Amino acid sequence: MNNLRTTNILLLIIAVPVFFYILKLLSFIFIPLFFSLFIAVLFWPIIRWLQKRKVPKIINLGIVILIMLSFIKLTSVLIQISSSEIINANSDLLEKADIKLDKLILPIEKIFSVQRDEGQSVISQYSNQINVKSLFGDAIISAKNMITMILMTLFFAILLLSESLNLHDILQSILIKKRFSSTKIFLQIEKDIITFVKVKFILSFFTGLGFTLVCYYFDVSFPIFWGLLAFSLNFIQLIGSVISVILLAMFALIEINTTGTLVFFIVAISLVEIIIGALLEPIFMGKSFSINVITILIMLMFWGFLWGVSGMILSIPITVFSKIIFDHFPKTKILSNLMSGNKLQV
Repeated sequence: MNNLRTTNILLLIIAVPVFFYILKLLSFIFIPLFFSLFIAVLFWPIIRWLQKRKVPKIINLGIVILIMLSFIKLTSVLIQISSSEIINANSDLLEKADIKLDKLILPIEKIFSVQRDEGQSVISQYSNQINVKSLFGDAIISAKNMITMILMTLFFAILLLSESLNLHDILQSILIKKRFSSTKIFLQIEKDIITFVKVKFILSFFTGLGFTLVCYYFDVSFPIFWGLLAFSLNFIQLIGSVISVILLAMFALIEINTTGTLVFFIVAISLVEIIIGALLEPIFMGKSFSINVITILIMLMFWGFLWGVSGMILSIPITVFSKIIFDHFPKTKILSNLMSGNKLQV
């Protein structure tokens, strides 16, 4: 009996790293699959509502696809507007940036004895050392990968919504054998994921809107771009909002000349994040997401290492999913309790 137990433990030790290696190796499949899963979960209540009203299945699917395409279209329009803002920016911005950067970098250059050509600006000095061709090539590859990910996500989402991939059956056959338990767990997962994505999307939208309005008020360039960036980064739990504040504060340092105005600007964008992220988010999320900070940070680092930025965005929904599963099995209940810790809400 002890030998069997030892063998099982050894097999588990071998299987776990292999499992995560496969997840990393086949990330181009698993990342769109997970994103599409959360998209499908959001639309299932709409499909059920339409089915109750005897709307044909093909029309249901068509309505959902139309909503998704409309969202993609709206996003692309906003990206085009922010891109045109940046392209049509005044040359004065570069001059301002050069003067401010010169003041900031000159002391650092003196410390490290870095010699710069006389009369040469900071931007021209260090931009010459950057391989533009390489950066351009990397940008094209990244754009291709992103388009591929979006198309694959849509493909998997359509399969899930049309029930060609039935998550409930997969959950029942792999993890849970009792039909009642599997239905209960599935409904809880669906409810919690919908709550998380819905609340996160709405709060991220208001975060982006807040950043945009503050930029307009203080006359900081590219307000739509900064709003989109804040909206996107807010999906990365804990650190996303901090990164967006730091990046915008650094940019404002170049544009805003008056120290007092700069301080008020940084306070304004920080207040947007504090009010929405620290006050409103825990209230609207509720007690369902009682995951402690240590678990959040570990999951952010782990999934970030595994799948990059996509992994960081998916880390909390995956953690919530795992916690619900662990909570329904006596042997894994301890893991669920460890993840809850001091019941600090996210």
